[in-house]
Amino acid sequence: MASTATRVLAPVGTAGKLFAFGLDVGRALFRRPFQLREFLQQAWFIASVTIIPTALVAIPFGAVIALQVGGLIKQFGAQSFTGSASVLAVVQQAGPIATALLIAGAGGSAIAADLGARKIREELDAMMVLGIDPIQRLVVPRVLACMLVAFFLNGMVSVVGVSGGYVFNVMLQDGTPGSYLASFTALAQLPDLWVGLLKAIVFGFIAAIVACYKGMNAGGGPKGVGDAVNESVVITFLMLFVVNFVMSTIYLQVVPPKTG
Repeated sequence: MASTATRVLAPVGTAGKLFAFGLDVGRALFRRPFQLREFLQQAWFIASVTIIPTALVAIPFGAVIALQVGGLIKQFGAQSFTGSASVLAVVQQAGPIATALLIAGAGGSAIAADLGARKIREELDAMMVLGIDPIQRLVVPRVLACMLVAFFLNGMVSVVGVSGGYVFNVMLQDGTPGSYLASFTALAQLPDLWVGLLKAIVFGFIAAIVACYKGMNAGGGPKGVGDAVNESVVITFLMLFVVNFVMSTIYLQVVPPKTG
């Protein structure tokens, strides 16, 4: 009976520890000295492993959205709103989600593997013995790097996705270039861009926190590191979709939609 209760409550305990770890990272963000070199190295590494896959993913994202939205709108005779609807879908939803998935899948897994390897080699324990806080020295630069890269990758996904939707709408759905471009401001508004960027930053923070937490708590040798990497990616994906739903709901309640 006790073992069953333990298994049931284990996810709750993990969620609490993850939240506490996030608070520790938040406090460490304002401590000095700031590890600028580590931050720049991590930002460059994360960008190098995610920029090409993100660009390649953004093209079909924009194309599928343009084709689906364009076909649906065409049935109602509102082809002039195809561009605006595509921009809303890419900027608000597809851009941040695609960015977060690549940050978590490529950058987050690498972070979890790196910290997990340091954990099983007892490097983290050695740092604590020397009076060095592993969170301030290793975690904070990686969290800020993920947030920065996610911010810029989201902009790239938005541009590439909207451009891909434009090409496919004009080539495959007989849309007019002028109508597609002119309809950008019909339903879309500037807060839609801000919420997309905010989502990307929050998603980058979540991906980095989960990856660092699982890496620093890995155990059981190399197999434990592999399990930590897999768990970090799965947990991040689940959290991203939940947080995206919550943020989208709050945004739609706070910011009134623009009418055409």
